[in-house]
Amino acid sequence: MHILDNPAWAALTGPHARFAERSGDAIRYQTDVTPFITVAPGSGPDVWDDVAALAGAGEVVTITGTAPPPPAHWEVVLEAGGVQLIDVALEARPDPESAVLTAADVPEILDLVERTQPGPFRQRTIELGTYLGIHRDGKLVALAGERLHPPGWTEISAVCTDPAHRGQGLATRLVRAVAHGIRARGEQPFLHAAATNTDAIRLYESIGFRLRRRTTFRAVRVPSLVGGPA
Repeated sequence: MHILDNPAWAALTGPHARFAERSGDAIRYQTDVTPFITVAPGSGPDVWDDVAALAGAGEVVTITGTAPPPPAHWEVVLEAGGVQLIDVALEARPDPESAVLTAADVPEILDLVERTQPGPFRQRTIELGTYLGIHRDGKLVALAGERLHPPGWTEISAVCTDPAHRGQGLATRLVRAVAHGIRARGEQPFLHAAATNTDAIRLYESIGFRLRRRTTFRAVRVPSLVGGPA
């Protein structure tokens, strides 16, 4: 198995171990950091008992990686296709207009994320890596940063631009700038996108990313009675 087949597991048992909460073969980020739960590579169906113990009855969890199908009595809240792309020819470079964002910027980040929906971003997501932003007239209008961090790799995430400022190449500039910082550490950038977001995928491929694998984003609800009906 390639390390990027289950990057959350590799991150949480490696560089992001300080953010990890674990029960048996299920592991997750602290919930105010990011909502992802994953399971050990090669896990069998019983691993869902570990997921339930970790998340709690009735909770909705976002499963990443290579988990087996959930038990029949677990409600699938969301299931959608995705893609994973890796950097093969990106021209990475710093951006003079971008600024490193800090915890003080989180309210403005959350507002931009809410309006543009690039994916989940929580109060402490900014602690996962470097996040860069571009401001216009004192307002944050574009964002990109680092999320999952399996050894040797860093995911570029939260790529978004205020609708009033699209078409100016701001997101591309920030992707290049975030990638520059990743490469400076001797690591390789990768990213995920919804399979339906064909415009973004075409853009990423045009600047030097290549499709590595197709994935499934899945959110499931832990049943109130773990173990299923009698």
